[in-house]
Amino acid sequence: MWVVCALLSALFAALTSILAKIGIEDVNSNLATAIRTAVVLFMAWGIVFLTGTQNQISSIRSKSWIFLILSGLATGLSWLFYYKALQIGQASKVVPIDKFSVVISMILAFIVLKETMTIKTILGGIFITIGTFIMIL
Repeated sequence: MWVVCALLSALFAALTSILAKIGIEDVNSNLATAIRTAVVLFMAWGIVFLTGTQNQISSIRSKSWIFLILSGLATGLSWLFYYKALQIGQASKVVPIDKFSVVISMILAFIVLKETMTIKTILGGIFITIGTFIMIL
């Protein structure tokens, strides 16, 4: 099931980039990010209320709150910079650089989360890095 969710995530992320590039024309990138964020906020809370999980808010621990807030700040900064890059750059070059976050996430997972480094993950990271540079040069 996680593979299906991950593939759907990739599909919608691709659509996000293309739809954003079309929609951001003649719109300030920060304003465009705010509009997108409002839609995501409305949709996410709608799903929470639809599934009845809003009552779980009180059981969230302090540590989780802190890291979810930090994650939200990182997401916001990522989206602001992404939309600015997308507005002034070519989507075919901006998107691969943005997706280089996969390699950065892998490195952070090894360092911060102490996940196991395997030859497969190292080779995958190297190939993603090479692919990123091939696409942007």
